[in-house]
Amino acid sequence: MKALVKKHPEPGLTLEEMPIPKVGTNDVLIKIQKTAICGTDLHIYQWDKWAQKKINTPIIIGHEFMGIVENIGDGVTHYTVGDIVSGEGHITCGYCRNCRAGMRHLCHKTIGIGIDRGGAFAEYLSLPESNVWPVHKDINIDIASCFDPLGNAVHCALSYSMVAEDVLITGAGPIGCMATAICKILGARNVVVTDNNSFRLNLAKKMGADKTINITKEKIEDSFKDLRISNGFDIGLEMSGNPSALNDMIRTMYHGGKIALLGILPNDTLVKWNEIIFKGLKIKGIYGREMFDSWYKMNQLIRGGLDISPIITHKFKADDFQTAFETAESTECGKVILEWN
Repeated sequence: MKALVKKHPEPGLTLEEMPIPKVGTNDVLIKIQKTAICGTDLHIYQWDKWAQKKINTPIIIGHEFMGIVENIGDGVTHYTVGDIVSGEGHITCGYCRNCRAGMRHLCHKTIGIGIDRGGAFAEYLSLPESNVWPVHKDINIDIASCFDPLGNAVHCALSYSMVAEDVLITGAGPIGCMATAICKILGARNVVVTDNNSFRLNLAKKMGADKTINITKEKIEDSFKDLRISNGFDIGLEMSGNPSALNDMIRTMYHGGKIALLGILPNDTLVKWNEIIFKGLKIKGIYGREMFDSWYKMNQLIRGGLDISPIITHKFKADDFQTAFETAESTECGKVILEWN
């Protein structure tokens, strides 16, 4: 099969002929149709410090996907050949304290596809049945290829009640833009999105943001009067991984406000702890999706009218992966999809 491989510990990727993965007793073999490029894939492509520490080469990368069931192991009970599926890219142990308590997203032994084991940027992927997710016939398959990041956005947005609240989202990347649409459909009063990228701020506007702010040109507080925000934001979703953005959020939160952190911040990030303490802010770290409540919720939100289609801005054949990654790297894009069929 064709597969996109990080072959050597250096920048770049190669399209290689690789063996089709084996199908164990409880595994599902998926013929990949579409995959989406994630920020993690860009880290691996660029071979930055995180990738150098985390990735063992060679490895097939990628974890955002949809496809069709090609084959099943003898122990598989819920899927048949021809089913349209996506899947959870975090394979958990099933036996630790959190897994047994129904909190698999907090498993400390998680194995990530495309990171710790062979990934989805290939013509075939083998995945444990327990990680496979059926794609409802109502859902467009392009959207299904983005279920992984959509689940991150749903996990963030559902951390706190959104009804009638003023929400600040820092970072207008694909997940921040998807979270914008989710917050609005959940009943947020105002959703303000900040970034320094005009292209992505325009995407956030298309996704329903009440106000977008280019922080190189405008202060967040300048929007308060027009939006009738009295004292600050009730909820903050930090999607950028930028220390300045986090501090902007902390500064503009209302007392008792709630923050969800999804962006990966540098370890040397400094914050004004006195503001967090004296304002009584609640901060929650977000990792992946809640298995599988986030998956169910995003399915039903889409079927109920959530439209994230504007976030998909580019599609390329898998053979054109170099152009696809250069497009994703440019940030003049939303989600970039690779087509394998």
